[in-house]
Amino acid sequence: MRFPRVLRLQQSFDTTHITHIPAQIAQEMSKLGLEKRIKPGDTVAVTAGSRGVANIAMIIKSVVQELQKRGAQPYVIPAMGSHGGATAEGQRAVLEYYGITESSMGVPIKATMETTQVGETRQGIPVFVDNNALSADHIAVLNRIKPHTDFDGDIESGLTKMMAIGLGKNTGAIHYHRANIKYGYYSVITNVAEVVKQKCKILFGLGVVENAYDQTAIIEGILPSDIETKEKQLLKIARSSLARIPFDQGDVLVVDEMGKNISGAGMDTNVIGRTVSQRERAALKPNFTRIFVRDLSEETHGNAVGVGLADIVTRRLVEKIDYKPTYINAITSTNVEAARIPVTFDTDREALETAILTSGASNSEACRMVWIKNTLKLDQFVASEALLEEIKNKANLKVLEDLGELSFSQRGNLNNWL
Repeated sequence: MRFPRVLRLQQSFDTTHITHIPAQIAQEMSKLGLEKRIKPGDTVAVTAGSRGVANIAMIIKSVVQELQKRGAQPYVIPAMGSHGGATAEGQRAVLEYYGITESSMGVPIKATMETTQVGETRQGIPVFVDNNALSADHIAVLNRIKPHTDFDGDIESGLTKMMAIGLGKNTGAIHYHRANIKYGYYSVITNVAEVVKQKCKILFGLGVVENAYDQTAIIEGILPSDIETKEKQLLKIARSSLARIPFDQGDVLVVDEMGKNISGAGMDTNVIGRTVSQRERAALKPNFTRIFVRDLSEETHGNAVGVGLADIVTRRLVEKIDYKPTYINAITSTNVEAARIPVTFDTDREALETAILTSGASNSEACRMVWIKNTLKLDQFVASEALLEEIKNKANLKVLEDLGELSFSQRGNLNNWL
């Protein structure tokens, strides 16, 4: 069959970002009056998550150094639910991948999967907290604030989730995700976090918001009593800053790579317009009839959770799947649909041909196709000529190059233009 003619596009976003992160963190922490709350020698457990947060090593090191200036003895704890294969060694390795090591931070990294129940929510859900966090005199909660991939609310992914899922480790994550089925994700994490604030010694929160280029745009230090209010405000900014595909409807979406380093769901559901869990989501846009994913990212280390969001994948993607962490992640979240293996083809040509033929497009020339590298990188992408009229009407889109008809290598795989 003939394939669509395509264009390379440039999409422009707001470039505002922080140029000197340590200075910004020093300024934010100075506002909190920590000197009045920390005694010399106090220990502080500093949370470090598993997401690919921009500048995360620099952010955590700056927090550590500011705490040390105030006479505290900080240490870093992995706070990532069941990630890293739900083992202490695996979670330590995740941090090492992001450049967070004892040598780079200059403080201990204390990793454990052991937790203690500190209370229960008003629904009777038991609340668990990392033992290394509980043994500290204080806990500093750090996280990026952004739209969640599985539910909608005025609090989604951020400090509240870190206090619940992050500090709850695998034990907490299992309990909370099961409770989500009955009570809803929003209700569970907000109620769990409230118990954590009441029962644990939260010193402060540090909320981070990124711009559409994954640059650190906002860093805000927050006292525990203000976390709920401030997180709601920062989520609004994060939602408006999220890079998106600039079309509401399409026939075929091609994604070069998916992975846990890109999104907790492998692909950001807010970008692709599709989720495996319909329990707590409003209708999403864009709406693509077919999603074809070509590969796993190297950084996901075989974790293919979220592959069930796709309709079609390649054999090379399937052969890279490490089923143990994939299944642990999917089962813990209760979204086993996220680990389903889609229709699989040996070559891109076969996969894309099937995607187009089953998309509802009248022919390949009429196929509204978008091709992206991943759901984090949307400043440049490829689109079919069928979208040209819409492209002309969008001020933030610019045609960089007419690439002609899609072409393939001798092995039948797409020639990479991204």
